[in-house]
This record gives sequence, C-alpha cells and structure tokens, in this order.
Amino acid sequence: MGYDKVPKQGDGIGPKSPQPDEALGLRRGRAASAFMLALPGGAYIYQGEELGLPEHTTLEEKFREDPTFFRTKGERVGRDGCRVPLPWEAGVNESNGFSSTGKSWLPQPASYKRYARSEQQGVAGSTLELYKRLLKIRKDLQLGAGDFRWAAEFQDGSETLAYINSGVLVLSNFGKKAVVVPAGEILVTTQHDLTIEGELEQDQTVWIKL
Repeated sequence: MGYDKVPKQGDGIGPKSPQPDEALGLRRGRAASAFMLALPGGAYIYQGEELGLPEHTTLEEKFREDPTFFRTKGERVGRDGCRVPLPWEAGVNESNGFSSTGKSWLPQPASYKRYARSEQQGVAGSTLELYKRLLKIRKDLQLGAGDFRWAAEFQDGSETLAYINSGVLVLSNFGKKAVVVPAGEILVTTQHDLTIEGELEQDQTVWIKL
C-alpha cells in the first residue's frame, strides 16, 4: 500500500526493489482495515497489523529462509519480510522484547522499535489503540452479525466509499479532495483530529452512528 504505482516485481520486496513509502502505507492500511472491520461476517487480522507494522523490505540475503528465494536463486525474495517477529518492548534487546534472549529466527529492522507495543499502549491515535477501539465497537454493536447496504447518498464522487451496517455509517475517502463528515456521532476514526462537520482527509475512514 506504500506505492502510488506498484512496481513490476516478483514475490516479495527486497533491498534492490523500489522501496515503498512507509507513512503512506500505514495511512492507507489503517483506512482499509477500518473499512473492513465494520463489515458483517468474519474479520481476520494478520499478525502485526494491530501495530501498523510494515514489511521488512531490506532483509539481507544471509538471513533469508523462504524456499522461494533459494528456488529462484534470489530472483524472487519471497515472504520473509512479512514473517519477522513482533516488537513488544522497545529497546529491551535485539528483538525488542519478543524473546528473553533477544534472539529470533529473523532480525527486525531498526524502525520496528517505534512500532513496539510498549510505544503505542495507551497513546491516543496510535494504531494499536485504533484497533482496540475498532474491535470493541465491532463486538459491542455486533457488527459481525449485522446487515449491509451501500450508502451512495453519503458518497462524494467516485473516490469515496460508504456503507451502513446496523445504523453505523462507514465512510472512506480514497481521493485527494477532503470530504465533509455527515452529521451523527463519531464512533471511531483513523483521522485522530476529526470532528463532526469537519473534513475527512485522503486515505482516512470514519464510523458514524446515524
């Protein structure tokens, strides 16, 4: 999600690949997850999503374990970058508290320290707190057992999407133009400073109780 134009490449992203925009990927990922988690039916979260953890795209060849890397002689780097251990306690050891020894099957990049659970717990606007809020509301309002209808009346052009589930409006803005937030109670939003009748910016999602 950190590319404006996805480059042509094999399986996985490696040090020689065009590098994604980490901030852009995080913003889009948060918006997409918020859009998905209000849908009826089952919801699944991949490990690290709740921390906003990016793929380790600069993993050195000597650490590679994915059979794809060896089978293609490095032409396709595989998925090792998505299998790096999660950072729990920032700066505790080399694996940021994932293990008591600091050792892990794949090394974490230096950037993982700021994504650690300890750095996000209780911090307003953090990805971890966003996910906790999304999942709590999903459970409390039983959105997984709810209903669905597209809400074209709340969409502003072709670059926004809106639907309603059990009286909750979910609005996502994927365009460059900010859109006015409809009246109602903001339950949760990926845009930390959003207010009713404020503007929902690009790559942001909001849940509103109508």
